[in-house]
This record gives sequence, C-alpha cells and structure tokens, in this order.
Amino acid sequence: MVHLIVAYLALRIAFGGGSGEPADQNGALQEIGSTGFGRVVLWVLAAGLLAFGAWQVLMAATGYEWVSGGQRVRKRLGSGGRAIVVLALAYSAFRIAVGAGSSAGNQRQQEATAKLLALPAGPALVVVAAGCVLAVAIAAGVKGVRRSFLEDLDTTELPRATRRWVARLGTGGYLAKGVVFAVVAVLLGYAGLRSDARAAGGLDAALRTLAGQPFGTVLLTIVALGLAAFGAYCGGAAWAHRR
Repeated sequence: MVHLIVAYLALRIAFGGGSGEPADQNGALQEIGSTGFGRVVLWVLAAGLLAFGAWQVLMAATGYEWVSGGQRVRKRLGSGGRAIVVLALAYSAFRIAVGAGSSAGNQRQQEATAKLLALPAGPALVVVAAGCVLAVAIAAGVKGVRRSFLEDLDTTELPRATRRWVARLGTGGYLAKGVVFAVVAVLLGYAGLRSDARAAGGLDAALRTLAGQPFGTVLLTIVALGLAAFGAYCGGAAWAHRR
C-alpha cells in the first residue's frame, strides 16, 4: 500500500500537482491518514508494518536456513536493514494516526547530513554514505534483472500466468527502486563534495530531481509505474509467503 501511494504522489509531481504531501513513505502515510476512514486504515497499516518489522527481525536472527555461508549472512543482514526501516515507518504511522504528525523526510535527511558534515572528516563520511546507498541501488537493480527475489518465494501453488506477472512486477519494481536509490546517492554524494547539507535529500528529493530533467515527466512517470509495480509485486509476494 505504501509503495502504491508513493507512486501516486510521484505521478502528481510528474503532472504538476505535487504541492501536497512529500512523495516519500511518510508522505504516503500522511496521505492515507488525511480522512476519517483513512485514519482507521492507517492504524491497520501501522499494525501490519509492525508485524512485518518483527518478522524481519526474526528472519535476521534465525532465517534463511535453506542457504548457507556468505549468502545466508547477506540475506540476514538485508532482513536486519529492512527491519530498521519498516519499524521506523511503523513508528511514523502510529504518530500520524494519533495526530502527532511527522516531519518531512527531506528535512530529516538534511539535518542528519548536516550533523555528519560537522564531524571531523565529515564530507568524506557523507561521500562514503553515498557510496553505500549507491551499492544498495546497484543491488536492487541486479536483483531485478536476475530475478533472484523469486528464490525467497514459494510460487509452486500459483497459476503459471500469476507467476509470470509476479516475476515481471518484481523486475520492474526493483529496477525502479534502483533508479531512485541511485539518484538519492548522487544527491548525497554531491552534498558531501560541496559540504552543503541542503543538497542532500531522500526519496521525495530524488523524484523531484527526476521531474526537473529533460523529459522529466516521462522519466518520473516510468519510475512511478515501476514503484507501483513493486507495490503490486509485494501483494503477490505476500500471497506466496502466506504459509
């Protein structure tokens, strides 16, 4: 649901209607909670995010027994990273649901970057952080091209046509996420090289940067459709994981 609404917000930016919520995860949560019924949905979503985060914690601690060695370590580290992100998102969802609000993701990103830049060798640390984000972007792209995400899904009971669509949606979704993370890495690296925290930004800044390029509307629309594809893929993955 979060990815689908981020895709919707990205399309609003692409076609000139993006003056509302930021096109990131917190913006999606704020969009959901903007109505009375949406507030109820937000509570349900917050509980689901909390459950998903707890599951990833368990996977990081004891999961992926069907693989061994370095592959198991990488998968467990990935689950640990997802747990941190998802639990933070669940916390934001609960805050928005009770009316405490949530600060913009880009502002938090810039504040964190400013603190890092203030440290000794801070600009170098920011560039290193940008390199780590770029590595995540490349890993997402490779995962999409190789369709290695299917290794963690039991799709044997799904109809053949459904399996094909899960694979296609996952490929498009991971490639779109790779593009967005790559833009975030470029913004972060530029901030480190310029020692200017204002140049940094999260998902919303990355999408708005794409929109500002030549043929930006087309680029952002493609990325938005990719993010929507990832949201749809998550639905198929949830069905495949149901046991």
